[in-house]
Amino acid sequence: MRICLLNDSFPPNIDGVSNTIFNYATILNERYGDVIVATPRYPGAKDHYPFDVVRLPSIDTSKLIGYRAGNPFSRRALEKLVSFQPDIIHSHCPFISTVLARELRELTGAPIILTYHTKFDQDIGRAVRIKPVQDAVISGMLINIAACDEVWACNRGAGENLKELGYGGEYFVMPNGVDIDRTPVPPEELAALDAQYGLSPDVPLFLFIGRIMWYKGIRIILDSLRTLKNEGRAFRMVFVGDGLCYDEVVAYARTCGLEEECIFTGAILDRKILKLWYSRADLFLLPSVYDNNPLVVKEAAACATASVLLRGSSSAEGVIDGVNGLLTENGAGAYADGIRAVIDDRSRMRKLGENAARDLYVSWDDSVANAFARYCEFLAKRAPVKPLSRMEPIRVVSNLYRVSETGKNLGQKLIAPLKK
Repeated sequence: MRICLLNDSFPPNIDGVSNTIFNYATILNERYGDVIVATPRYPGAKDHYPFDVVRLPSIDTSKLIGYRAGNPFSRRALEKLVSFQPDIIHSHCPFISTVLARELRELTGAPIILTYHTKFDQDIGRAVRIKPVQDAVISGMLINIAACDEVWACNRGAGENLKELGYGGEYFVMPNGVDIDRTPVPPEELAALDAQYGLSPDVPLFLFIGRIMWYKGIRIILDSLRTLKNEGRAFRMVFVGDGLCYDEVVAYARTCGLEEECIFTGAILDRKILKLWYSRADLFLLPSVYDNNPLVVKEAAACATASVLLRGSSSAEGVIDGVNGLLTENGAGAYADGIRAVIDDRSRMRKLGENAARDLYVSWDDSVANAFARYCEFLAKRAPVKPLSRMEPIRVVSNLYRVSETGKNLGQKLIAPLKK
């Protein structure tokens, strides 16, 4: 099978979805067929992968949306993708990547599967402050999604978020996996980490890994820990990651009087070091209502570390309070209560972690195998579709590059509210 994976985020940009694309591409290419990835170009990016990567000409929109924006009408990129002749086009972002996917479908006849990972309405709300423009962007996103041949959601919460935004079609739940295995970390490596950061095995250690953005619930973490410190409780808190709010978060931790308790490591790309942190932590903290099926919760579970999550959030899907994790109401007070209930009971935290490893862990091998089986099932029941032209892709691409109906219609949808 020839599979084209599209996403607006890919290394060197690191987040949960770029990690998803990397693992899909690596495993599919190794075991199931040929893979090509299309993604925006990053200055200095080196694509030394066993699969092909097509980089779209891009502009820097990272301060607005967290990653660069590619040109989905790039003639050169489209020619490379058409020549690959994919059997499946799998987009992991409903914006530029899916515009590109729709162009590619017109040229090749290959169907589009879209995976919906993120609560994009929240992203749009942060990036665009004008309500009519927000509505227009969401409407354009829904047009793109509805145009796909099949829609997947990384969990039920993501699918229901999509329904709430106005998507009227069906979706198929396809959970993501993690690339951290469940083999224990050698004790001497944990001891070396303690020595490097001045940690004591007798003091509870809490962990956050991800983009350092307020919407991840970081303020709740810091406010709850300030309460616990004021009660005289000892702990250390480690933040691993980088993001637009990094400096603000560091400053707020000082304001909370937590400069001695908090460690900010910055971004860590080495998966072995990340596994060390997951394994060393007593609890993983993620009071986020933004994330859908976050990989970090599963990665923590792989290392027998339980998470403290918000009750009813998509992040908490599959977590049973007091069994394989802790669930609290939204707010610093309730979150502090959840941590307080176990902070003095290390054996209980270990038991929660062991149950999380048993109940929540999904490997990427299993996840991608399930995805490939769904590809096969979908192709088997789908009638062949004739492309615009397989014989003259350069002429067709040339026409699409000049006037793209997809781009034109989407542009008119976005501009219309501004004319009122």
